[in-house]
Amino acid sequence: MPEPVIELTGVCREFPSDPPVRALSDVDLRVEPGDYLAIVGPSGSGKSTLLNILGLLDRPSSGSYRLDGVETTELRDGARTRLRGARIGFVFQSFHLLPHRTVVENVMLAEVYGPHPRRGRRARAEQALEQVGMGHRTGFAPGRLSGGERQRVAIARALMARPALLLCDEPTGNLDSRNTEAILDLFDGLRAQGLTILVITHEDGVSARAGRRVRIGDGLLTEQG
Repeated sequence: MPEPVIELTGVCREFPSDPPVRALSDVDLRVEPGDYLAIVGPSGSGKSTLLNILGLLDRPSSGSYRLDGVETTELRDGARTRLRGARIGFVFQSFHLLPHRTVVENVMLAEVYGPHPRRGRRARAEQALEQVGMGHRTGFAPGRLSGGERQRVAIARALMARPALLLCDEPTGNLDSRNTEAILDLFDGLRAQGLTILVITHEDGVSARAGRRVRIGDGLLTEQG
């Protein structure tokens, strides 16, 4: 059997203060290859803390986090950075595209840091753009694109490393309803291709499209029916 993409066991995260603030409390979570999971919760529920741990941007205070079978809590910072770059693609609410670079150049930037060869980089970026339906916009500047198109470019950039996990933080937060539906349709297609997708959102309409839904509140996770 393949390893789960995400396996959290007894994960806690405390921040020093008087008294200490516990943002996550004994969190268990298992995400299998090909899962499409939504984590829902209001502001202050622990979503951002969980996102940072899942994305290897922070470490838990205690507990275990295995990513693709690798125990991450024991890794040094350099190894965590390499694992993050190789196995996780990030999609954020703000698209983080460089305005003075073309669409294809923005996607190519995903491979600037890391072991990827320069040869074939443009072709790989163009392929990723085709995958998200943006192959006809390669030479455009981001400022000429709609919000939904810019998010598609950001998703193409996240796909460049062929990640095991697409980790999305409020990916439709800056989009209108029509573009939101288009991005969710794209996620459905990527999931059908076998990609594992985890979306963190406060929008019930977005979470309803996922195959699984988990609610977070006061640092606790509850699986929804």
